Amino acid sequence: MLGIFGIFLSLALLIYLAYRGLSVLVLAPLLALLAVLMNGGVPLLASYTEVFMKHFAGYAKAYFPLFLLGAIFGKIMDDSGAARSIAHMIAQQLGRQRAVLAIVLACALLTYGGVSLFVVAFAVFPIAAALFREAQIPKRLIPGTIALGSFTFTMTALPGSPQIQNAIPMKFFGTTAYAAPIIGIVSGLIIFIGGMIWLNFRVKQAAVKGERFGTGPLPELAPPSTHSQPHSPALLALLPIFVVLVLNFVFSQYVFPSQDASYLAKAPYETNLKTVIGQWSLICAVSAGIVTALLLQFRYIASIRESLNQGALGSLLAIANTCSEVGYGNLIATLPAFVIIQNAMLGVSSNPLIAEAISISALAGITGSASGGMSIALNILGERYLEMAQATGINPQALHRVAAIACGSLDTLPHNGAVITLLAICGLSHRESYADIGMVAVVIPLLATIAAVILGSFGVV
Repeated sequence: MLGIFGIFLSLALLIYLAYRGLSVLVLAPLLALLAVLMNGGVPLLASYTEVFMKHFAGYAKAYFPLFLLGAIFGKIMDDSGAARSIAHMIAQQLGRQRAVLAIVLACALLTYGGVSLFVVAFAVFPIAAALFREAQIPKRLIPGTIALGSFTFTMTALPGSPQIQNAIPMKFFGTTAYAAPIIGIVSGLIIFIGGMIWLNFRVKQAAVKGERFGTGPLPELAPPSTHSQPHSPALLALLPIFVVLVLNFVFSQYVFPSQDASYLAKAPYETNLKTVIGQWSLICAVSAGIVTALLLQFRYIASIRESLNQGALGSLLAIANTCSEVGYGNLIATLPAFVIIQNAMLGVSSNPLIAEAISISALAGITGSASGGMSIALNILGERYLEMAQATGINPQALHRVAAIACGSLDTLPHNGAVITLLAICGLSHRESYADIGMVAVVIPLLATIAAVILGSFGVV
């Protein structure tokens, strides 16, 4: 019992201290070792160097290229003004009468095109503030609107998304970013339509009460770049995103499957094409997007060298934090007391989609990270879920899509780093705006996860 208490105490401290602003890089190893001590008889230093750091390094090896390329692509799209140009174009086309829809679509297009959600939030917030002020929509609804477009359906549900949450399951289930397209599209529509209904209801509710945009100054936050250069034209800005989406599909569905990859089974590779095809496709597609963006937009970037350097450096903290969470989870999984917790997770249901959705949602909520929670769950139980799926005739593509959608719900609890950053960008508090973020990024995605599980269980992919 002491061992189980140690695991839950470690998790509780991780949530609380991360919420208080302490770095996961420091917290994860220390709190994992606290759980080790409370489990008794487990070697402390060996657990740190041979388990925690082994999985830390393994995750970096598997996903560092995607973090690096994604961060550089986002930085170039930001420094050229391309992200802001796209958002401004959509806002102009839809106008203030459809301010909420304009911001959601602008965020969705950028994140589905591979731009980091943090870059999107910085780029779109000034446009959202101007539109909401013109339409006299309360500014407290801006975070929920940005969250719906950035944190939800384009990150996890829509097939082909280059975001890391859609890339992680590929390694475990031998799938591509386009896995289970029907489940993804249906779940994405549930999140999008449900979120829009909620936000429009809140706008009408505020109008009935006579609530307007609000008083007080908006935050004067410096965005990731100064945008001192002229902005890239919107149509030119869209081309790199188009390149990423098209090439990702072409590489994953046609180019790599047609190759003779028998050499992969031999040393030093010792893998197979099914395991790496999704990752290779994303690497090639995002690399092509970066090259396209540089060729088309170099005149709008103050310093290409600085953009590349800052993008590369920005990727390090993101992947290091996730690696620490993965190391933490895998170290906890080796403890004797965790066997009881693992059996409970697997015993939730004989349906692997249900068991997977519950474990990933719970761990994403505990860590406050969609990618971290999913990585922990799949590293520990992914192989078992695949075995259960094969035994029950469930398509591995359904496992992929349910995993991706499930990770994007409870991860957005109040201690989530993206939530805290978004509220800081908007100059608003949890008390003012979290209820709407929670509805569009937690409650409605949970409903979409249930729908995905039902569809996958009936053989729909």
